[in-house]
Amino acid sequence: MKVTMAKRSNPAVRIAQESAHNALFDADGKPKPGVHNMLLKAVEIQRPLVLAYIRRLQRKHPKATAAQLADILERNYLRAVTGGGAVVGATAVVPGVGTVASLGLSAAATVGFLEATALYATSLAELHGIRLTNPEKASTMVMAIMLGEEGTALLGTLSGQAAAGGGVGATKHWGNVLSKSLPMPGFSSIRNRIQKAFLKNLLKRQGTALFGRALPFGIGAVVGGAGNLVMGRAVVANAKEAFGPMPDTLPGELRAAGGPDNQLEGNTLGSQR
Repeated sequence: MKVTMAKRSNPAVRIAQESAHNALFDADGKPKPGVHNMLLKAVEIQRPLVLAYIRRLQRKHPKATAAQLADILERNYLRAVTGGGAVVGATAVVPGVGTVASLGLSAAATVGFLEATALYATSLAELHGIRLTNPEKASTMVMAIMLGEEGTALLGTLSGQAAAGGGVGATKHWGNVLSKSLPMPGFSSIRNRIQKAFLKNLLKRQGTALFGRALPFGIGAVVGGAGNLVMGRAVVANAKEAFGPMPDTLPGELRAAGGPDNQLEGNTLGSQR
């Protein structure tokens, strides 16, 4: 006679899920105000930091074209977000760091993922000639990139353009709009819509990743790194779709750092107005 044994739930998983949920949501299931502020702050980035990062890469690769620098940005980004998820997940097996305690580090990994994403997306924008001097506009673009088609469609509405399709023309259009230093009619409304969709989407996706990183016995290291890799690749795909093909030459401001081999002719995308 075959005896079927009932499956036992892993109490560590249950504790991880409950603790992570309680850390992010209130009794009514709504995200706590501090969570929203933390996530929105993580996607803000100052342009001087972006330029310093790109120029550091240019010094290391002085003959690199815009496309080659974009490939380097992508590799660095995926390596950073995958390693970050794995390192945090591995803390569950370190003596003295229990499942519940590791949830705090999981929240830190979420912030780290967003900061790395902001650096990647805005650096790629710079290679396309989109100069995001306003941190609020830069963070709006980052959130839109993470949302994918929905986000870039909303960006397209900033200047009354239908967002169906995409490609170089659409990118040049909203890229120039975001690069303007003057206030834009309707920007706050579009930003609020992008922000709302971004937070809803992120909490849904990162909630699962948060639980995964808190799993004990080394499983978290695998789940955390793999989860970040999936999300990171989605960001890369969204960015490539949004920005279109890489330009043949570097924008003027970056060309000066890259040397005489990287000449720019007639690319006015993202110029200040």
